[in-house]
Amino acid sequence: MAGFGNRTRRYPRSRGRTGSWTGPDRATLGIVGVVCAIAGFFVLGILLGPLAIVAGWLAMGRRWAGGSPVTALIAVVLGAIDTIAALMWLM
Repeated sequence: MAGFGNRTRRYPRSRGRTGSWTGPDRATLGIVGVVCAIAGFFVLGILLGPLAIVAGWLAMGRRWAGGSPVTALIAVVLGAIDTIAALMWLM
């Protein structure tokens, strides 16, 4: 009974207590997109290319502080090149 009589949770429905997760920020999505695009040049380009484009596009749309849109732009461009190269290889 360590907390008996004391208020251990002042605001139980506050933001930090409920575990509300808003998702990754711009830098994380940009880096994920770049990694997927680079990996797509070597394996599974038809899957990793569009994934890199989506991650880069979502990273460009974020308005949170931190991270620059340069990695997001690189992810979109490399993902598009990767997807086009994979489609040309299939033809």
